[in-house]
Amino acid sequence: MKRIMKIGLAAVCAAGLSVLATSCGGSEKTQNAAQDPNKPVTLTVWCWDQTFNIYAMNTAAEIYKRDNPNVTVNVVETPWADLQQKLITSLSANDTSTLPDIILMQDNAIQKNMSNYPKAFLPLGDKIDLSKFAQFKVSYGEYEGKNYSVPFDNGATCTFLRTDILEEAGLKPEDFNDITWEQFHEYGKQVKARTGKALISYVGNEPDCIMIMLQSAGKWMFDEKGKPNLTSNPVLEKAVKVYSDMIKDGVCLNVTDWNAYIASINNGNAASAINGCWLIGSICAQSEQAGKWAIVNTPRLGDVDNAVNYSNQGGSSWLIMANTKNPDVAKDFLNKTFAGSKELYDTILPTSGAIATWLPAAESSVYDQPSEFFGGQKIYSDIVSYSKNIPLVKYGVFNYEARDAVGVAVAKILQGTSIPDALKEAQKNVEFQMGY
Repeated sequence: MKRIMKIGLAAVCAAGLSVLATSCGGSEKTQNAAQDPNKPVTLTVWCWDQTFNIYAMNTAAEIYKRDNPNVTVNVVETPWADLQQKLITSLSANDTSTLPDIILMQDNAIQKNMSNYPKAFLPLGDKIDLSKFAQFKVSYGEYEGKNYSVPFDNGATCTFLRTDILEEAGLKPEDFNDITWEQFHEYGKQVKARTGKALISYVGNEPDCIMIMLQSAGKWMFDEKGKPNLTSNPVLEKAVKVYSDMIKDGVCLNVTDWNAYIASINNGNAASAINGCWLIGSICAQSEQAGKWAIVNTPRLGDVDNAVNYSNQGGSSWLIMANTKNPDVAKDFLNKTFAGSKELYDTILPTSGAIATWLPAAESSVYDQPSEFFGGQKIYSDIVSYSKNIPLVKYGVFNYEARDAVGVAVAKILQGTSIPDALKEAQKNVEFQMGY
């Protein structure tokens, strides 16, 4: 998972839902395909990223084929933005003939797709034991009492620390474990004063840091009824203040885009990074920095009840399309691979860094191996343990809209607008988009 990409979703019409419901129903052809265990079956999968998701899916296909030689998995590389657009176009036109059997979906997009197209996906809870996954991931695929997704990559956040820069500032990695954001801010002032470097960096117009803060406190941008809650939300207001203050004090370096963000980490302009664990791949790309990195858990907001040192950023899950002609085969495939194979996760971890949210994988000796790049730390088992403690939040149908509005609010705050006024305007913008 590289980063959260933004894509708008078209609204579905009522007439479309009735046609879609008919096209998604079980036909005689569908049932016959499931009843003949020797019939050749091809499952088509849409996903992106050759070295991560596609590699994982192809590995799963090889493992499954040993016991199911009649099943072939055809993986079609489909960038996330293209996948989402093709999905919208087909479902809005009530034409599912071009859709695959299985898709990979960004976790943040699941609820909106479910809301707009509730008949387009197959519920999976009856065939797959989702209790074995980190429950924060399972919750993303829950809709109206049913589970629709098989969690894949782990988005548990870590604090990635450049130990050599911290040492220059008189600090150690263990100083950053189990701390508050307020303490992190103070350490950042120390790093800035002694080294001239920022402690952390983020893309300026994207409030990733604030989202991490919110989830670690078990809070989000909507109330229990799904209405936007940006103005009567003291945790959000506190998160915005902490983040803005770090930028104003030079503790957080604001960069222009994702490439600049990665560069700020790789070239040492920032002494740390706090993001999803999938950032490991970008950090390890600098082989000359081997042994100069460590990870600890994530800061929490001080004086916030129930806030913890664990959060999530990014991630994706597998969903089965209701139009598949082989629903039982598709479910069995996911159940015996991504929801049931230690071998799969053992294989893909060293090569791609794809860390499981399937908890039994953490029992593997592969996850217990020390990482020389991270100074011999057993980072993979640490990250899986982090994922067990991430608070559940409901992203909501209009998550992207609210997230973008908060990003705009922060930009205005840095230009002098008060936090209450900026969030009030953000609230109005989200309400307008939601039709209130």
